[in-house]
Amino acid sequence: MNDRRVRALVLRGGWEGHRPVEATDLFLPFLEAGGYEVRVTGDTAVYADADEMARTDLIVQCVTMSEIKADEVKGLRAAVAAGTGFTGWHGGIADSFRASSDYLQLVGGQFATHPSKEPQACAGGPEDNFLPHRITFTALGREHPITAGLDDFGLTTEQYWVLHDDLSDVLATTTHPAPEWHPWHRPVTSPAVWTRLWGAGRIVVSTPGHSLDVLEHPSVRTIIERGMVWATRTASAS
Repeated sequence: MNDRRVRALVLRGGWEGHRPVEATDLFLPFLEAGGYEVRVTGDTAVYADADEMARTDLIVQCVTMSEIKADEVKGLRAAVAAGTGFTGWHGGIADSFRASSDYLQLVGGQFATHPSKEPQACAGGPEDNFLPHRITFTALGREHPITAGLDDFGLTTEQYWVLHDDLSDVLATTTHPAPEWHPWHRPVTSPAVWTRLWGAGRIVVSTPGHSLDVLEHPSVRTIIERGMVWATRTASAS
């Protein structure tokens, strides 16, 4: 990267329930203190700007649902393959652009659901899906730079059930029980934190992060911040 500053692009938008502006604002001071030159935008058209992507060393995306054009996702895939890092949390990366199979392949995991409380405990609000659950580190996760030194921890928030493939390196998992009010018949384990190599680029996904208080949990915040650093373009990918 020669002597220029490391450049980060923060793309935020989509469903407002995940507070994309406030959520990404939590991490801007970390990036700036780390020497990143930060650009913030709400327009996915930036992904189709090949020159801008070539200058970008890290993309932090927080865009739940929404849509993306074919040339934009093509540009994103090309940028990551060329060495641009790509990271995010919760629906901002694992539930983005549902209609784009090319995006889903890039990320390697897609939100399917977040199971609810038992029916008699549901009141019709978002808290119906706030379940106590554990984030459990894998053997790889206990050694990986993003998660080394962290202990398994509990959260009471949305627990993401993720459809995934085996190209990803899973650093942490979460297990969904099989209560009688749901139709599945045995516990199901989903990746909760994973990395993925794509060409010369690195991808990091953390599924916890539904609300600001979850993002401020010390372990969640540590994973996201370390993930930003790890995903950032390395000198060998310049």
